Amino acid sequence: MKSVTRMPVMTEDELRMHLLPELFNAAVRAGAAIMEVYRHSDDYAVGYRDDRTPVTAADRAAHRAIKEALGRTRIPILSEEGRAMRCEERCNWELFWLVDPLDGTLEFLKGNNEFTVNIALMENNRCRGAAIYVPYFGRMYYAGRGEGAWVCEGITPDASADYTYGRIVAAGRPLPSQTKARDVLRVAVSRSHRTPETDAHIEALRRRVGAVEVVEQGSSYKFCMLAEGIADYYVRTSDTCEWDTAAGELILAEAGGSTRSLADGAALRYNKEDLRNPWFVCRSRDCGV
Repeated sequence: MKSVTRMPVMTEDELRMHLLPELFNAAVRAGAAIMEVYRHSDDYAVGYRDDRTPVTAADRAAHRAIKEALGRTRIPILSEEGRAMRCEERCNWELFWLVDPLDGTLEFLKGNNEFTVNIALMENNRCRGAAIYVPYFGRMYYAGRGEGAWVCEGITPDASADYTYGRIVAAGRPLPSQTKARDVLRVAVSRSHRTPETDAHIEALRRRVGAVEVVEQGSSYKFCMLAEGIADYYVRTSDTCEWDTAAGELILAEAGGSTRSLADGAALRYNKEDLRNPWFVCRSRDCGV
């Protein structure tokens, strides 16, 4: 018999007043756990998952911080660093947290500061609320479906973070920040997962629009760049999983942008049997391509 987690549908007030602070504080606490490890590069304790992608002490510490912070919500957590779950265990969840405790592990290992914490609140397999925290730079991006997207600066990693709803809202700046169209299309690409297909796609763009400026960036921060309006277009032609995209997709969408499958232009789907995403493209609100 399939397991079913029945949760009441969240009202807008419940999302704003209760779950936004939970989401926000969990990300900040995870960021503190990551930065504690980041300061000690001789003790990253690097291992490898079954797919040969690296996992570090920081990934595991961030997962523990998020699990502890969000556990009190009694909403189940699907995390990259949690135990593997068969589709039968999770397919009937009406509400769950979708988490990547440390997105950009390769960037973390390279020491280039381009790593994030991704937390998405999924309701009926659609993202309802999202946060992406960039701990090295103290920047928090968050969004609620139908409520807009925001960025807070000066959010220092803190293992005991306890931001209130009012404090979060007072610190937020609406996205996008930059709205003026550029003469040159700025295309974000993965710093560590760029492929020949990515380069071919960019060349095709150049033939269509002329000059293209390529911006390499690690982690889900690429979604945030488009949401802010400092980049226009993001193409991904290498493997990602649902926890890599759910939070960023909502933040970008609430800032007026879009994310679509590269193959057919379809929306990305979540809580699938196979958690891997198709290749995709993202556009900022003012992208004309």
